[in-house]
Amino acid sequence: MPSPSQPPPNPDESNRFSSQPIPPEENEPLKLRKPASERSSLAQKLEPLPRFWAETSSAIDVNLQTLTPQQLSLLTIITVVLVLLGFLLQSALIGLPAAGIALFLALRMVWAPLQQIISTSFPNPYREWAIATLVGSVAIAGIAYFTGIIRLVLSLGKRINWEAFGALAEAFGAIGQILVAFLALFVAWRQYIISKELTSQQNRITQQQTIDAYFQGLSDLVLDEDGLLEDWPSERAIAEGRTAAILGGLSAEGRAKILRFLSSAKLLTPLKRDRRLGRPIFDGLGGYEEDIEYGVRVIDLGSMLAHADIAATDLHLTELSDANLVGANLQGCDLSRANLSRAILYNANLQQADVGRTKLYYGTAETATPRDRINAPNYTQGKQTGAIIENADLTQVRNLSAEQRYYCCAWGGSKTRATIPGGCEGIPNKLEN
Repeated sequence: MPSPSQPPPNPDESNRFSSQPIPPEENEPLKLRKPASERSSLAQKLEPLPRFWAETSSAIDVNLQTLTPQQLSLLTIITVVLVLLGFLLQSALIGLPAAGIALFLALRMVWAPLQQIISTSFPNPYREWAIATLVGSVAIAGIAYFTGIIRLVLSLGKRINWEAFGALAEAFGAIGQILVAFLALFVAWRQYIISKELTSQQNRITQQQTIDAYFQGLSDLVLDEDGLLEDWPSERAIAEGRTAAILGGLSAEGRAKILRFLSSAKLLTPLKRDRRLGRPIFDGLGGYEEDIEYGVRVIDLGSMLAHADIAATDLHLTELSDANLVGANLQGCDLSRANLSRAILYNANLQQADVGRTKLYYGTAETATPRDRINAPNYTQGKQTGAIIENADLTQVRNLSAEQRYYCCAWGGSKTRATIPGGCEGIPNKLEN
């Protein structure tokens, strides 16, 4: 128990060590407290006007939401009647408040549908741009009006020689018409380019479909039980006719695809056949045995490629022996490791072609000679096994070996010799001998 001499415990002192915070107003001494009216700050007295209008509008909106549609319609009719009554009595005291209430009700009725129409018709970026443009226009107009720029412009307008200004405007109008004409011409040109690209793309698609159909038809003939790899001359003739027809209507790349397919399928290679049955003979290594002297090709190109455009295509490892390539355009082609022995390259364009390891003849360059119509080829010594390259253009051919250069210089003639890289010095011209 506490001693009598000790004063009773002060509740305020006991609360000093409690964990709960003490409100500042309750902790103040009574003599320092101020009335509530005096404690109101200047900010509370001068409350911002937007907050007042927001609270007022929300209160009115809440009150209006509690009204039924019938009550809202009745209120609208009453306000309209009061406005008309104000007009009749010419009393602003009656008409002005009623007009304000009617305007508020009308805006409230159309605000939600109008907001939906605006949000649907104008996406967010364009809506912001339109609002910014409107606000900026109002701001510029206000600045121009309050700074006196409009009055200055109007005063300057009275001093302008409008006849000269009209002539200048006509000149600018003529220039504008010329620019519009150029713009129309540019648009027409772009439309032509786009149409041309679309047409070219459609042609490529159609060409590829035609090539695929050719591949499928030829594969069916070859893989048939009595197909082209057997000795059936009529079927080989049909295959050659199809090939000649399709090569005549394709682009350079399309022709190259056909040639690569035929060469890879061994349809251009002379195959060794049974003399009685005409069937090709296996070489024991999973393929067919070749016979360059007496073999029979499934498809003989003959003169299908004469004067053909095969420029800038991939023809490496392609079998083109005995092919008639008179006047063919082989510029920029990849002819590396292709077989051009006994091919006719008279007047052919071989500029910038890659002839690395291209077979132009059999035997050696010194003993090989171009093909002719009288003598049979000798594939051991190389006589009558070489390609005819007279008058061919070999300007800037790539990967031309020394043996190839010797053969081309020896049997190319004066026109071909003038185009061979490195020249033909010391190599005889056997065509003039």
